[in-house]
Amino acid sequence: MKLFLYFSEMIGMDVLDSQGQWVAGVHDIAMNPQGDIYPKATELIVRRGFLDKEYARVAWDDLIYIEEEVRLKTSAAQMVFTKDHPRCDFTLRRDILDQQVVDTDDQRVVRVNDIHLLRVENLIYAAHVDVSLRGLVRRLGWTGPVDLLVWFFRRQSPYLTLEELIPWKNTQVLPKLGRMKSVLKLDVTKNKLSGIPPAALADIMQDLDIFARVSLFKSFDAALQNRVFTDMPLARKEELIDQLEEPEVAALIQNIPADEATDLLMKLPRAKTHQLLRLFGLEASKKLRKLLSFAKDSAGGLMTTEYLSLKPDATVADAIAKIKDNTDFPGSIFFLYIIDDNHKYLGTTSLRRFINAQPATPLLRTCYPEDVHVYTEDDIEQVALLLERYKFSSIPVLNHEGILQGVITIDDVMEELIALVWSKYKEKL
Repeated sequence: MKLFLYFSEMIGMDVLDSQGQWVAGVHDIAMNPQGDIYPKATELIVRRGFLDKEYARVAWDDLIYIEEEVRLKTSAAQMVFTKDHPRCDFTLRRDILDQQVVDTDDQRVVRVNDIHLLRVENLIYAAHVDVSLRGLVRRLGWTGPVDLLVWFFRRQSPYLTLEELIPWKNTQVLPKLGRMKSVLKLDVTKNKLSGIPPAALADIMQDLDIFARVSLFKSFDAALQNRVFTDMPLARKEELIDQLEEPEVAALIQNIPADEATDLLMKLPRAKTHQLLRLFGLEASKKLRKLLSFAKDSAGGLMTTEYLSLKPDATVADAIAKIKDNTDFPGSIFFLYIIDDNHKYLGTTSLRRFINAQPATPLLRTCYPEDVHVYTEDDIEQVALLLERYKFSSIPVLNHEGILQGVITIDDVMEELIALVWSKYKEKL
């Protein structure tokens, strides 16, 4: 008796009753995922008929053995067949096979092509998930000819020598959530998942379908959700928030950079944007309403209100302390803006200009000699020209009273310019 077998080897296996008469074929296995590290089989789901399919469930205690066939203790007359697949909390075929798995070693999404089962006497446990190409070939029943073909052309192929099995104990079944159509399985604990850079997680999520994406996203803690959401493309953000409750969306949007929050809110239906703004805190709502009032392709529409500023009497020591206190700041920490008590703009300095100055040096002395700024209604071309001319990576945005309204970083300008150029290019195609 083999200690291990694959689930694909059991699918379709003949099921014989206590009299040795054929009654059905193996269709699925119901498991108990709770309690044990390796879930144990609880019921066998069998099926008969080709076009007019019927299903029956068999308690695992009613099995005599599993070899080339499955032999039951009960007679066919005792089995109850129905047209519908029996309702089970968790089955291998329905809930695991073909599901997506996050591989944290290679930081990619892979598919479960087969399930490696451990047999202890007459009991079956799920031991590994098989994510290899060979697992898929096995399911299709093409192992013999495909193996021979690969061996003939490339005997040392990883396809023949490398097993890609993920231990079940390193997986985590995520609960079905609302409109979820399936369960996503992870090969990691939450702690291990949090070790993947948020940008890499955002890339991984792009490979998942929307249901699995939401399931994975909801498994993150709030801090990781904010970081991953920030790194997701705008289109993916839109898809995700369609699946989340409004309070969840409001919490996310309030924790991403203001310019990205504005871009996202501009994409949403007007009614939804207003509904979300009502859920924000007063300060956040006021800030975002102001940004939304500017045209999208103007300096006001591009800017963010997140920047570091200091008063005119600040010293270099104050500036260094400010940067040290804001290492997690979502905006640029390399540029500092000097403003008075009325928020009037007085100058811009940067870490490069004051890092070697004496700590007691007034920060105003280190400001750039050129007064480089734009106004809220200036267009993106004017902003881009100034950034290129002065080689700045950030530029202040003022109103006509000289009050600092926000700043624009070069990545925001580049993102908008690339989208603009691409749209013009597509028009010519």
